[in-house]
Amino acid sequence: METTTDDVVAKAKADRAQRGGPIAAIALFIRQVIGELRKVVTPTRKELFSYTGVVLVFVVVMMILVSILDFVFGLGVGYVFGNGPTV
Repeated sequence: METTTDDVVAKAKADRAQRGGPIAAIALFIRQVIGELRKVVTPTRKELFSYTGVVLVFVVVMMILVSILDFVFGLGVGYVFGNGPTV
């Protein structure tokens, strides 16, 4: 893994040494962006549905957790300020 990172850093330094101005810097940036986009792997339909399900379940669980905490803190605030439970 480190050799890949070292290769990328070395290539970036070599490219930086070659550039001649702002136009060359923009061209270098675009070449690097295209190189990174070639590495992107599009998920299959099955993976996409799986990832979507995981995200939805996580969001629902977090909503339940936040709702419970809101209820508990609301009860606590009611007791602290003397109104008693607000439910």
